[in-house]
Amino acid sequence: MLAKMTDRYRVILTARENSLPQLIETVSGVGIDHRLMDLSDPAQCERCMLEILDDYGGVDILVNNAGINYRSVVEHLQRDEEQQQMQTNFFAPLQLIRLVLPSMRGRHAGRIINVSSVGGMMAMPTMGIYSASKFALEGLSESLWYEMRPWGIHVSLVQPGFVRSDSYRKVLLSEAARQAIAEKGAYYNYYLHMDRFIARLMDRAIISPELVAEKITALMDAKSHPLRLPVGNDSHFFGWLRRLLPRGMYHRLLYAKLPGIDRWGTGRRDE
Repeated sequence: MLAKMTDRYRVILTARENSLPQLIETVSGVGIDHRLMDLSDPAQCERCMLEILDDYGGVDILVNNAGINYRSVVEHLQRDEEQQQMQTNFFAPLQLIRLVLPSMRGRHAGRIINVSSVGGMMAMPTMGIYSASKFALEGLSESLWYEMRPWGIHVSLVQPGFVRSDSYRKVLLSEAARQAIAEKGAYYNYYLHMDRFIARLMDRAIISPELVAEKITALMDAKSHPLRLPVGNDSHFFGWLRRLLPRGMYHRLLYAKLPGIDRWGTGRRDE
C-alpha cells in the first residue's frame, strides 16, 4: 500500500526510539522517510515537526493514528496515568495540528485525518479515560472542521469499530487495577468480564488493521470530505443506535447487555 502511495506522496513515518528500528526494517522504500517522535514528549514532537516543515516546506496531509489505551475504572486512575493517556491520544495530536496549520492556510489546502474509534462514539466500563481522550479528539476535530473550511483545509475523523488484532493484549492497566485483579478486590468482576468481552469482540471482528489503513489512504484522495467516517458494521451500528434511541433507553439497553452485570457490586468474585 505504501509503495503505491509513494507514487503520489512522500511519506513521513514517525515512531518512538524503541520502535523506530522495527519500523524502518518493516516499511522502507523510495519516498519513505522515518523520524523519531515520542508523543509523550511535547518538546520532541515540536522539534521533529519543525524539522519536517523545514525539510519539506509543509505538510499536505497529517494523519494522527498513534494511541494508547488504559484500562481502569475511574476510581483506580492516578494523575500520571491520566496524563499519559490524554497526552498521547489528545494533546500530542492537538500540538501537531497547530504546527501544520500555518503552512496549510498559506496554501489554502491540506487534510487532517484523526483516527478515533468506536470508543469515541460510546463509553464502556473500565475504559473511561480512553474514551475521554477520544471524545476530546472528536470534539476538537468537529470544531476544527468548521474553522478550516474557509481555508480549504479538510478535517476528518476515522472511526474504526473493533479491529481483529492482538492490540487488546497490549492495553495498559493502571497500577490500582493490577492490584485489584491480583487481590480480587471490589472491581474484580468488572475487569474479568470486560476483558473477556472485549477479547471476544476483537477475535471475532471482521475489520483488520490493513482495511483501516486502506480507508485512510482512500480518504486522502477522496473528492468528498466527510467529518466522520465509520469503519466496520459495529461502528455504523453504534452510531445509528445512539442517534435513533432516546438517551435514557440507549443507556439502559447497553447497561443491561454488559457482561455479568448482575454480579457487579455484589461482592461475589467470578473466575
